[in-house]
Amino acid sequence: MTPAIYDSVPDNTLEAYIFDGMQPINFSITSILAQFEITALNAMQLAAIEAYDQHPNVLLLSPTGSGKTLAFLLPIVKNLQPVNPNTQALIVVPSRELAQQIETVFKKMGTGYKITSCYGGHKRETEENNLLQPPAVIVGTPGRIGDHIRRGSITVDAITALVLDEFDKSLELGFQTELAFIVESLKNVGQHLLTSATEAVDIPSFLPLNQLHRLHFLSENQIESGKLIVQKVISSSKDKVDTLFQLICHIGNRPTIVFCNHRESVERVSAALKKLDISNEYYHGALEQQERDSALCKFRNGTTNTLITTDLAARGLDIEGIRFIVHYHLPPTIEIYTHRNGRTARMEKSGTVILLVSEAETIPPYIVDEPELLTLPEKISLPNKPVWSTLFIAAGKKDKVNKIDIVGFCAKKGMLDKEDIGQIEVKDFFSFVAIKKNKVNSLLLKIKDEKIKNKKVKIDVAK
Repeated sequence: MTPAIYDSVPDNTLEAYIFDGMQPINFSITSILAQFEITALNAMQLAAIEAYDQHPNVLLLSPTGSGKTLAFLLPIVKNLQPVNPNTQALIVVPSRELAQQIETVFKKMGTGYKITSCYGGHKRETEENNLLQPPAVIVGTPGRIGDHIRRGSITVDAITALVLDEFDKSLELGFQTELAFIVESLKNVGQHLLTSATEAVDIPSFLPLNQLHRLHFLSENQIESGKLIVQKVISSSKDKVDTLFQLICHIGNRPTIVFCNHRESVERVSAALKKLDISNEYYHGALEQQERDSALCKFRNGTTNTLITTDLAARGLDIEGIRFIVHYHLPPTIEIYTHRNGRTARMEKSGTVILLVSEAETIPPYIVDEPELLTLPEKISLPNKPVWSTLFIAAGKKDKVNKIDIVGFCAKKGMLDKEDIGQIEVKDFFSFVAIKKNKVNSLLLKIKDEKIKNKKVKIDVAK
């Protein structure tokens, strides 16, 4: 029996010894939390862990940004059997970004267990190779997980725990058939955990969960006074681009997500802002995976502070420090409104939500409290340009390239100081690195004929 890695005391130091083959790996709740620079689990996480231990079927309702990922990963890790060489837990999510995020969190925990993510836009051959030696945990989207099960790439006999994270979004996106197939394929699951940030959702009939234990951490009014400020800006025209431009100039150089209701609008608004000399990136579901990764990376590392997006970014993105949420288009439902707003004011930090309202529009009835009117100044000036640029490197994890390799390459071959190198993200077949903008041209000249890991690879400013 695997020893517990937590108890009711948040800063418990009880060690758990988990064996991977012949190599002992020890970790504790304290050491795991230290990886995330937090000192204690919150009330929701403690309740979720306790419920997981005591109930076979759990529904966790909690706002986005409240720490649900750790709430289910911690008990999953506790219940993994180190002598079992097969996959023991499956996590199904609605988007590739959420799958990537959970994989990153799991690896950061440093438990020694293997996790693999599977999702559309990722090479199936790469995933099949990763699955040859079954990982202890698999996380992925319904379509790709179902595909692997049909092909036999995922062996399901030893899977005893199933997590459907943000299952309502998977249903909303039309994954009922795939979810039903996955659930039907898992004959030995004894533990189900469903999560959602929305209360108004029914449990589908293909999930015959007896005695479902509900954990409700959604407040009646999820906008907490003093934590999330809600404002409105009146636009004198139906096309709100000019008003958005003024608003971004007023906000200044602070991380802002602008939500539109349609992909076409996202691209149009992005292009219009660029013509007005506002640096921004756009993001929606029709982009190729590399384009999506590039846009998010630039937003995370400060190459741009404005992201124009559809509701694809309303869930599954864990980007720290987002200060403003702008509803360029008014959200059609309270659920969409809630999920958009959940990108800011996360983990006790504050944030501001701004609704752009034309004179012909009215505030949706589900917004009970009248938003504060924000009057933009007549005189505006362009925000300062970001100091970072992002380089694309055509090599990644599968080429045995890691962050240390990239730092060393930029420092030794590119003659950069430590402060000239920013955030680095290494994907399977490519990487991104933030470089001080005033150093980019000289760096590219210096490394023109240099190699990383004895291999010449393409390095250029990320598109």
